[in-house]
Amino acid sequence: MVDKHLLRPWKTLERRLVHNHGRFLKVENHVVELPDGRIITDWAWLDIPDAVIVLARTQRRQFVCFRQTKYAVQGITFAPVGGMIEQGEEPITAAKRELQEETGYTAPIWKSLGSYVLDPNRGIATMHLFLALDAEETAQPIQDDLEDQELLLLSQAELQHTLEQGEFKVVSWAATVALALNYLNSSYA
Repeated sequence: MVDKHLLRPWKTLERRLVHNHGRFLKVENHVVELPDGRIITDWAWLDIPDAVIVLARTQRRQFVCFRQTKYAVQGITFAPVGGMIEQGEEPITAAKRELQEETGYTAPIWKSLGSYVLDPNRGIATMHLFLALDAEETAQPIQDDLEDQELLLLSQAELQHTLEQGEFKVVSWAATVALALNYLNSSYA
């Protein structure tokens, strides 16, 4: 085992924009120096905006989620609320905005479930995961998503079963649900 004090990060020596596809995707080529001094001249890097994922539980202890389609997912998937963070926006602000826009719900209690990089070697984005508690419907949702979707209210047992059956087909969504259930089942909740 390597002593953690001996671990050294990679160094970015150069960045070059290869493709700018607007605010949702930029592709860069990086020149990086490895800890052992070797140089890699063609390291692909993807820049996608950071995002939030929110699992909301209502005052009646029902979980707000969607059954929907997604372009890169075969078939139907379950999903919590989520969306990209606007430039200059704090993750918690984006989470509250996305919950209200997508579902019409607001919540007074928020628990951060952590922030996680989607791909540790290619960048991509950081996902900020949240659990919203005591959510209640306060407005009509804004229907601007491209996918067909159905808003659902699931009991904790139904949510657990859906997770265990692999119905949350995106890893960041499954992680959010698993972390939220772990938190709620722990002595911290």
